[in-house]
Amino acid sequence: MKKLLGIIVLGLLLSSNAYASINSFNKWLYDNGHYELVEKIEKEICKSLDKSDPKYNTNLCHLDFYKNNLDIKLYKGSWKVPYEQNPNRDTLIYYNYKNLFSHFNGDSNTYQFNRYEVKPNDKPYEFNFNKRKDKFVEKQMQKKALLSYLYFQNNEILIDEISPKNRFGDFVDNETKLRSNSVGKSMVSYVLGHAICEGYIEGIDSTINNWPAISNTLYEGQKIIDLLNMRAGDQKYVNDRGIVKMSGFDTDIKSISNTMNMVFRNSKKSKSKYNYNQLVTYIIFNYILHKTGDDFQKILNKTFQKAKIKNSIYFNRLKEQTKNGNASNMFFASRYDYLRIAKAIMEDYQNDTCVGKYLKEIHERRIKKNVKDTNFEEPGYGSTSTYGGQFHMDYPGLKNRVIFGMSGYGGQAILIDVENSRIVVVNSIHYNNTKYKYNVKKLLIDPIKKGK
Repeated sequence: MKKLLGIIVLGLLLSSNAYASINSFNKWLYDNGHYELVEKIEKEICKSLDKSDPKYNTNLCHLDFYKNNLDIKLYKGSWKVPYEQNPNRDTLIYYNYKNLFSHFNGDSNTYQFNRYEVKPNDKPYEFNFNKRKDKFVEKQMQKKALLSYLYFQNNEILIDEISPKNRFGDFVDNETKLRSNSVGKSMVSYVLGHAICEGYIEGIDSTINNWPAISNTLYEGQKIIDLLNMRAGDQKYVNDRGIVKMSGFDTDIKSISNTMNMVFRNSKKSKSKYNYNQLVTYIIFNYILHKTGDDFQKILNKTFQKAKIKNSIYFNRLKEQTKNGNASNMFFASRYDYLRIAKAIMEDYQNDTCVGKYLKEIHERRIKKNVKDTNFEEPGYGSTSTYGGQFHMDYPGLKNRVIFGMSGYGGQAILIDVENSRIVVVNSIHYNNTKYKYNVKKLLIDPIKKGK
């Protein structure tokens, strides 16, 4: 009986949260001038009540309410659009709001985060444009859930497409900060390279010790390179779907100390093999936070202002104490700033800077995945044959090419050809193997392989 009551209460709570989230979304639409999609409404009961009437506050008449005219489907038990779903445009508009704006909009159905933010460079890099039309890219922008597509070659942007107005163009522009998902893993690796080069961490063969957050866990004493390559021997406890024996335990919203206390104290390392998961990246990022201390912001500034970003970028920051490990690798940047960062990575590699040497080392020490399907919820190329330092490497059709690749849930993708100075950046709301499977070969692989 108690269990049944608990289920009922939980169901009511989830329903209430979903309603509150929709109302927050509706208010966001209204506040941002999308009046064709939403209107401010007054409850019927409130029309006959005076403000001095106690029922006025009881019925929440003092609050603004909004109603949209969209056909939105909510996915129970999932914060994001489940991989297998083929939502309509209206539903994608709502989930794009959740991805990009809800966490700073007082939305009770999402987790409220602070930021580790980096301000723009005083002299941002300005791109050269030699834009040309690509009918296939334009068709994909019309049919898929793509927000942005950029192709850069030999110091010029050749293809530059943003979602059309009749798709999602009313909800994204050149300044909109777009969600990285697992692309943020590679951003953390880039920060680590700078922390090493600035002397805060000895190198990728140094071990993680003297850090209370991970003491007496399988991660204590491990070499950083093994965490970078996702071979920490943690497969009995965690995988790409989360904690193995604790369904619903979300490491994305818990500090490192919290997760270690709940799951990993007294854990033992298993055989080292590739095991792609979110937690390892969190550990790396928060180890950087631990080692740099008060200079953590300095290292973030060094990493991204060097890329000459034009808009601020940020990582999510949990509302816990720094010592608990509150840095999240969920990263946000504008479409052009993703390209600026990718360009900085490419130039570090090409110019053999200290960070460039770090990039060459993680490429040299990449490991074979030895799995058939590593990231089924990411673009098809995510199933590359090797992985190195939080980057995907050795792509099908790109044999013997040095490519640093990033991929993230929903179709986020960046490919950097460091030898031929080619970069592709894709931002997307949703990706799957049916309606929303954009053409990986033509959008990503072929431009890197053949150029334009």
